[in-house]
Amino acid sequence: MNILIYALIILVVSYILLRLIASASAKKISKTVRLIIFIASVLLALLFALGGRFLFSIPLILMSLGIIKLKGLTLYQLIGLFRLIQTLRNSGRFSFKNNNYNNSSTLSIDEAYKILNLDKSKKITKEDVQKAHAKIQKKIHPDISPETSRLSAMVNEAKDVVLKDLV
Repeated sequence: MNILIYALIILVVSYILLRLIASASAKKISKTVRLIIFIASVLLALLFALGGRFLFSIPLILMSLGIIKLKGLTLYQLIGLFRLIQTLRNSGRFSFKNNNYNNSSTLSIDEAYKILNLDKSKKITKEDVQKAHAKIQKKIHPDISPETSRLSAMVNEAKDVVLKDLV
């Protein structure tokens, strides 16, 4: 008799969960799954760390960093964007204080390769440049965030400089 009651409870709970999932939007489901995975991986990593198994906790922490999204960007994409901003700031081409981007300035070839994260010593094709440009523009395109319009213009200029260098 107990097995029938347990089966009925499992059936009712499954039915209710499936109805909730069917009526929820894909965005809400994705957000909930991300949160569950993040919490579970952090808790498991903490358990491993407290148990002295630090090598087991490192992949879980890295996995949880890839799940975190801020303003539509994952943490890995934000780190890449930060590296791009630092490269531009070190070259004097970007400042948070200056809102006007001077289109008359030209990038050096080395700066352009560095902005696109390409290795100048290797054989680079036009397709490699286009892929690198597209990868960065997905992160910083002005349609995604209006604050990145200056960065987007610099990346476009870097692409043009590298493509001229290839010819």
